[in-house]
Amino acid sequence: MEEKKMNISISPDKAAGTYSNLAIIAHSQNEFIMDFASVMPGIQQANVQSRIIMTPENAKRLLLALQDNVAKYEKQYGQISLSNRQQPIPGSTFPLSFGSGEA
Repeated sequence: MEEKKMNISISPDKAAGTYSNLAIIAHSQNEFIMDFASVMPGIQQANVQSRIIMTPENAKRLLLALQDNVAKYEKQYGQISLSNRQQPIPGSTFPLSFGSGEA
């Protein structure tokens, strides 16, 4: 089977990236919604910087790609450790009541 190649371009403003230290993930039957936000110390509000919506199939592809990349990272640089305050909160829900999920 012949592999097709895709050219991907990125504009300079997107290439600069957006910092996020909080992800809120929710789902419905047809889509996964991922909000990426920045939390500042001492401030009780987190502003969403970006929202990504994708199909369940593509969400699973993203999960597998992240697992693969984390494994490669840890092989090269060592185990990533999570402190207790960085752990996902079991049963946390999406603030807009779109669906349930975990951050």
